[in-house]
Amino acid sequence: MADGGCAAINTKIEEGEGGYILEDVPHLTDYLPSLLTYPNPLQDNPAYSVVKQYFVDVDDTVAQKIVVHKNGDRGIHFRRAGPRQKVYFKSDEVHACIVTCGGLCPGLNTVIREIVCGLHYMYGVSKIIGIDGGYMGFYSKNTVTLTPKVVNDIHKRGGTVLGTSRGGHDTSKIVDSIQDRGINQVYVIGGDGTQKGAAVIYEEVRRRGLKVSVAGIPKTIDNDIPVIDRSFGFDTAVEEAQRAINAAHVEAESTENGIGVVKLMGRYSGFIAMYATLASRDVDCCLIPESPFFLEGKGGLFQFIRKRLKENGHMVIVIAEGAGQDLLTESMQSMGQQDASGNKQLQDVGFWISHRIKVHTFAIRASSLTVMIVADPTYMIRAIPGNASDNVYCTLLAQSAVHGAMAGYTGFTCGPVNGRHSYIPFNVSIALSLSLSPSRIGMK
Repeated sequence: MADGGCAAINTKIEEGEGGYILEDVPHLTDYLPSLLTYPNPLQDNPAYSVVKQYFVDVDDTVAQKIVVHKNGDRGIHFRRAGPRQKVYFKSDEVHACIVTCGGLCPGLNTVIREIVCGLHYMYGVSKIIGIDGGYMGFYSKNTVTLTPKVVNDIHKRGGTVLGTSRGGHDTSKIVDSIQDRGINQVYVIGGDGTQKGAAVIYEEVRRRGLKVSVAGIPKTIDNDIPVIDRSFGFDTAVEEAQRAINAAHVEAESTENGIGVVKLMGRYSGFIAMYATLASRDVDCCLIPESPFFLEGKGGLFQFIRKRLKENGHMVIVIAEGAGQDLLTESMQSMGQQDASGNKQLQDVGFWISHRIKVHTFAIRASSLTVMIVADPTYMIRAIPGNASDNVYCTLLAQSAVHGAMAGYTGFTCGPVNGRHSYIPFNVSIALSLSLSPSRIGMK
């Protein structure tokens, strides 16, 4: 398996009046029905006990769609995230672990920090470890002891203090390690491949009858998880992308018929490129995977470039890394090769499109045309710490995961659905991971 494989998760669906459907998350009592419950320690915590109606009602659910027709069905709902009055773990029996997998993303360290601090300060948990180096760290590396003191300042740093990797998923070895170490809460931070791996871990844990909650925190800088409102790191990425766009604009307008090209992240979705374009106002053309384009002829990119240069004397093009891959010549394509996470390897579309513009320029004898490529800011963006907005969001995600695991839920990922944090079964988040486009936010 690359970065995890698909799992045949037992689905829990409840139906109600008016076409109400609850895509419920698994619970430990589904296969361990005799588990004991305990009062939530938060009821005695002075920081929370004064809050009226702090605990989430067991019947609270969140609608996936908030716009419905008068005679239409109420549609799919998810469990609302948050603390429950009863928990299924004593504080002193919890042995939690945290693992980060896949590529880097702003806010990773914040999520790690807030899981640790949430477990410790809200639930009195003292045994928390970090898995070094992604999934393979479960069986090939040492663990890292995590305390509030250890993680105190890590949110100010980029990357992940736990290290990460792609691939390395061996379900049997991972669950053996979980069982041998006495771990009973697993927090997995990663993208769709990582969440697939977490789903397989959950299934194996369930098959063995272990009292282990497996909780996912979705990580994708591209914002390509359609069921949740947004993913962490996205706001930071858009903000940082402005620097590259600004540099491209300065270069372009300082040169006769200058063209600045900026390649941004976006393998299957163009959210970063689109939002950065809208925020910048210096971009003339934004190319994204969801919107096919062509180069030659009427309505083609080359025609638009000539028109814009005639009007303004310069232009800026932003292109998502996954855009235009179908236009690359066969010799440049990677012929279906994949990386360790199972992602199709993409060719450098920024280099390709600048080369095609140069060739076209030479063909029409426009010798004054200059193409300048701003250095691909991908790694600069991925490696920075989260901004204020993402840090707050990461805190909410981490605390939602902690509340869910303590309440006995498992096999779920968490995130905001229409502004309300929810628990989403792995099978739902995995099934929807590739089925989005910018149209869900009203963009064309």
